[in-house]
Amino acid sequence: MRVAQLFQSVIGADTAIRVTAYDGSAVGPPDAPYVMRIRTPQALAYLAAAPGSLGLARAYVTGALEVDGEMSVVLREMAEVTLHGIPTEQRIKLARTLLGYRLRHRAPIPPVEYRPRGRLHSKRRDAKVISHHYDVSNRFYSWVLGPSMAYTCAVYSSDTASLEEAQRTKHELVARKLGLKSDMRLLDVGCGWGGMVMHAAAEYGVQALGVTLSRQQAEWAQKEIVERGLTELAEVRHLDYRDVPETDFDVISSIGLTEHIGESQLPSYFGTLYGKLKPGGRLLNHCITQPTADGNDVDSFIGRYVFPDGELHGIGKLVAAMNRQGFEIRHEENLREHYARTLSGWCANLDEHWDEAVREVGEQRARVWRLYMAACVVGFERNNIQLHQVLGVKLGDRGEAFMPLRPDW
Repeated sequence: MRVAQLFQSVIGADTAIRVTAYDGSAVGPPDAPYVMRIRTPQALAYLAAAPGSLGLARAYVTGALEVDGEMSVVLREMAEVTLHGIPTEQRIKLARTLLGYRLRHRAPIPPVEYRPRGRLHSKRRDAKVISHHYDVSNRFYSWVLGPSMAYTCAVYSSDTASLEEAQRTKHELVARKLGLKSDMRLLDVGCGWGGMVMHAAAEYGVQALGVTLSRQQAEWAQKEIVERGLTELAEVRHLDYRDVPETDFDVISSIGLTEHIGESQLPSYFGTLYGKLKPGGRLLNHCITQPTADGNDVDSFIGRYVFPDGELHGIGKLVAAMNRQGFEIRHEENLREHYARTLSGWCANLDEHWDEAVREVGEQRARVWRLYMAACVVGFERNNIQLHQVLGVKLGDRGEAFMPLRPDW
């Protein structure tokens, strides 16, 4: 079997993608706007070692496989492979066919692939994992995320809203759900580059503290706080949320942290946040979830290259865990379509700054981000993953929730 035909057996013969290979073979529509180019035998060796999304990712990250055209469109055509992997029977047959390529061609693991060591979700291991992903380059992230430096799902109020407008809308939605007022104290755990902290301080006069395990994020945020004249109200520390000494916060926001919390850690996570709140205090938990009841680990490619130790939970499990730690659940919503739009904006930003990004972080790492963000666009569109906001309250001694009769956000 020629190489292009063999590769087509992996991605499916009914796609509108043209496949060309180094041996001169080609399959698919000649005028197809999207082309996958198998540049070297290593692409097939990677597939032989890890059939499915991980093998395809390794081939793309190393440049053994190239994609011409918008990545998310190509991945939509390959959704069954990229999102769900290859069925076991087909994987066994494919492995036998590709065995020769694996034996004849060396396909080393790309150096940007990362497998953490140490006790799972210990403070030391968590710090290393967060640093691996977020301490890449603030300049690189500024090109991808745009001026907001918000690395979480935005909220689009209309089809014409820009990414920057949608990120501001997200921060404002969180602020209104928390009922922010000028006399309040906010704790933002996993605060990233401090977007929510600065929004709360600037727009509501809230005393806001953010904590992150990324040193580069904390340094960038503190500098930005000074430049915006918010030092009297806002602070971001390089600190584990478990080590925050202060208590009696009026409100807590957790935007994009829970994905890094393992299932076994959920009780202590929500218990810690519950203990930091005053009676009547609110928690807004915003995170990626699985649409299944139980949830599961992230895709093998994303687990090795993007979010090591990441775990996605079903929304029911998260709500139950919050409830068990004492929170009364007052509101919940799924924003998965908004995250697909957000990621599409990030993909466009990366493509616009591709040459600078490659110079800043290296081609392999830039390829990782291009592939993972495009794959997540498809994942949210196809309901393979979701994004939920859950609002909980710590009741007063007599069961007071201190909530409006109807949502006022």
